[in-house]
Amino acid sequence: MKDVYQEGKDFAKSCILPYTDRTDEESRFPEESFKKLGEHGFLKLLIPEEYGGYGRGLEEHAKACLAFAETCSTTALCYMMHNVAVMCLVTHGSDELKKRVFTDIVENGTFMALAYSEFGTGTHFYITEMTAEVNGDKTTFNGKKSMVTSAAYASYYLVLAPSVEEGQINNWVFPLESEGLSFGLSDWNGLGMRGNSSCPVLINQVTLDSSYRIGAEGSGQEQVFNVVAPFFITGLGAVYSGTALHMFEVASGHAVDRKYPDGSSLSNIETVQIHIGDIYKNASAAKAITLEAARAGANGEADALAKILSARIFASEAAIECGRLAMRVGGGKAYNKALPLERLLRDAYAGQIMAPSADVLSVWLGKALTGQMIP
Repeated sequence: MKDVYQEGKDFAKSCILPYTDRTDEESRFPEESFKKLGEHGFLKLLIPEEYGGYGRGLEEHAKACLAFAETCSTTALCYMMHNVAVMCLVTHGSDELKKRVFTDIVENGTFMALAYSEFGTGTHFYITEMTAEVNGDKTTFNGKKSMVTSAAYASYYLVLAPSVEEGQINNWVFPLESEGLSFGLSDWNGLGMRGNSSCPVLINQVTLDSSYRIGAEGSGQEQVFNVVAPFFITGLGAVYSGTALHMFEVASGHAVDRKYPDGSSLSNIETVQIHIGDIYKNASAAKAITLEAARAGANGEADALAKILSARIFASEAAIECGRLAMRVGGGKAYNKALPLERLLRDAYAGQIMAPSADVLSVWLGKALTGQMIP
């Protein structure tokens, strides 16, 4: 892939757009799009070349998520989480585990998901209340995860569980077919992002051998803050920047196409022009700061963390503001769902509460800028 962003946009038009409306209306996971993602190589974007992938990094991750979100926020979000899980394996997984999982992704188009959040810990997803009982090379897990995106559709789930080392956690790969793994599919009824299949996962006496643990014993927290955080938070910035850009495309197109009897269009009204300008300004700024954050993160620059946190906060808030203004431009056409702006506004509202929430990230940003530890 030479130009991930443009190739992603072209792919989205042919392989994501046909299913976007149904994904929202039927709260249906975009299975068809994910099948195409595998066929076109996007699922192996971050997988190293020696395992059959493209070996790309944080910048390409952001560009792909951005491109997909300009057509379907749900698909982009689910894809983003797959990439985050893949990167955990890339950086910390054993060669045996990489071969096992990456071969399946490359050859069969399977994908991954994150099963981190719990009911008791909320947005602080790196805190776990699960139990893990070690018996030789086997570990038996019990607990419940909440709001697991791509639940029952992904083939592998990254699960945080306690380590035998006091106060530490481990990151595990749970295959979909693991005995004792079940999903509360009927629980998902989101305001937006309705195709996420985001629901609880029940872990009841699931037993795995140590080959499914990612990295050294007790290294889970290091993975969360050094790998999951930058790829997840940057990815969310890209998703909501793409959502905002989608709003601009729809609102500006409607303003130009909406004609009056005298031949003038909605776009000839100054107030509408101001709204369109503000939508574009916010969406473009979100895209710019997100891509800059990805670049800084990929190059290990000193201010990368602050840029990544800023991009995620700004993009999620910008998407909501763009949606508010776009609904004004769309008027009755937007309110009665003749335009997709109502759906995009609902999708945008997920950005401020998705863990880590915008409020939590704002605290983290302040700490990062004043030399304090996170969290």
